[in-house]
Amino acid sequence: MSLDMVHDIQIAYRQLVDAMSRPGYLADITEEAGKLNPEPSMLPATQILARMLLDTEVSFGVVSEREAEAVHLLNQLTYANETTLEAADFIFVLSDATPEQLLQVLKSAKIGELQDPHRSATIIIETPSLTGGSKLQLSGPGIRTVAEAEIQLNEAWIDIRGERNAEFPLGLDLIFTDSANRLLALPRTAQVAKEEIR
Repeated sequence: MSLDMVHDIQIAYRQLVDAMSRPGYLADITEEAGKLNPEPSMLPATQILARMLLDTEVSFGVVSEREAEAVHLLNQLTYANETTLEAADFIFVLSDATPEQLLQVLKSAKIGELQDPHRSATIIIETPSLTGGSKLQLSGPGIRTVAEAEIQLNEAWIDIRGERNAEFPLGLDLIFTDSANRLLALPRTAQVAKEEIR
């Protein structure tokens, strides 16, 4: 059974909206991702996001050892334009990117301008798993008190994200994917802290 670009993408989009409006919520798009042909350059969940978010009106960048392969795939699927990481609307940090490359993306991606805060980047980050990693505490809009997240990723990104998101409404929106076809979103409004060890 092949992916239905209308029906299946709409279902996955609703999951993403839930994840964006409820930081800490793990969205599962296994059914939709399972309809894709495997691509060695990116996770199925990442490919679903690319099909959902990219079109001819937006630009993207890729950080990966297989950058050329991934860029070719995204061009074929979406007709979106590749550009520099500093100018890209969407940046895909794939699973083979180094922690240093992720930090460089967070430091250089555009955060919008006061007149146009929406002209900021959304960064899609592949992780081994969205469970069993560092325990994080989330607060902010969409969270009643505190939510928790566990992202298997070097923690250095947390402080840089906090610095780039310090002047609301400017900032970066992050979407994490994993090999189990799950999504976790951290919109710029979400506050992220490492869980204190007692």
